[in-house]
Amino acid sequence: MRPKTALTAAAVVASNVLGNFCLSLGLKQAAPLTASPLSYLSAFLSPWVVLGVALLILWMLTRVALLSWADLSFVLPVTAAGYVLTALMGKMFLAEQIGPARWAGTLLIVAGVALVSVTPPRTTRAARPAAGESAR
Repeated sequence: MRPKTALTAAAVVASNVLGNFCLSLGLKQAAPLTASPLSYLSAFLSPWVVLGVALLILWMLTRVALLSWADLSFVLPVTAAGYVLTALMGKMFLAEQIGPARWAGTLLIVAGVALVSVTPPRTTRAARPAAGESAR
């Protein structure tokens, strides 16, 4: 895997994990949401929620970049490592209870990520313009 691909994949995973963590933390600390739009606005303006949203925007931008030069069948399994890290963050920092079935699923994800990470990120050819067409 090229360094650019590895670094971008790491950025995708890190921004996803940290963004979801911050979002969850901010919403757990906020007052309970009611039917009032003001309760949603108040929660959305929490610093943790704002940081979580910003990190998830970064996640989307880095994911789009990664998908532009690597196959979907590579990107999705490799970035699934984020699910494992998210479970660990929830367990360690949010005191979430994770049962044996979830840990087993997490280990299956780890095995899948390991298998996919040994394959090349791009197995399809880049589209070439047909004769008489210009590249855009």
